[in-house]
Amino acid sequence: MRERWSRFLGAVERNQGSNSSLQQIPISSVRANRYQPRSVFDEDKLDELGATIRTHGMIQPIVVRPQDGYFELVAGERRWRAAQRVGLDFIPAIVKDLSDSQAASLALIENLQREGLTAIEEAVAYQKLIELHHLTQESLAQRLGKGQSTIANKLRLLHLSEEVQDAVKLRTISERHARALLALPHDMQSSLLNEVIVKDLNVKQTEKRVKECLVQPVVPKKVQRSGVSRDFRIAMNTVRESVKLIQKSGFTVQMVEQEEEDFVEFTIRLPKKKLS
Repeated sequence: MRERWSRFLGAVERNQGSNSSLQQIPISSVRANRYQPRSVFDEDKLDELGATIRTHGMIQPIVVRPQDGYFELVAGERRWRAAQRVGLDFIPAIVKDLSDSQAASLALIENLQREGLTAIEEAVAYQKLIELHHLTQESLAQRLGKGQSTIANKLRLLHLSEEVQDAVKLRTISERHARALLALPHDMQSSLLNEVIVKDLNVKQTEKRVKECLVQPVVPKKVQRSGVSRDFRIAMNTVRESVKLIQKSGFTVQMVEQEEEDFVEFTIRLPKKKLS
């Protein structure tokens, strides 16, 4: 596997003895890497790592490269963040002379080798490697020792709406939930996402709701006429929600809703007694 990774890095691995050194550097002089695919960090796990560092010290150094007046982080962002939390002034670091492409590739690959990336973060890493090295999905798959379908399926997730992608990053929904939502346009994805979260739908239920959304008849143009104001829609929903509240209280309520050209007629039948 290491041989596969080295194909991205050119001579950097072969020459690391001559262009790298282990140093204690000021923690304040380190800046995050813009190619870091991990965008969400578990706060509790950072605290746990910080407690370990406080007790046992930094066992594994971070990797940085020198820039103009600071060091850019290449690998070890979780360790760097945890060390900041426990108030370390200096941090052990392997300082390497790396090109932009090499630094970006090392940052991406270091994260891909570790567990814990979300499906979206993994997809972002694949996309950045493709762009950095001008690769096809097939050639990337070969270099990573993965199937092309694996790469393609991950990259498709980047076609999701930003709201759905954020939900995957935050682990609010699973990758399989997200795949189901891919069949919908962005506005419908966001709408159904809220339903999935509020109703805690499983994957099969989500797939069923997606199919239902896809086969719903197109709403006639006249229903979308400009005369239907936001206040009118609020009033309509208020009536519907009121009926639901009555039903929850134990009454068997029947409601018929009929839309005419200039008005909507509600017929509500409410029994005088609750069901026993």
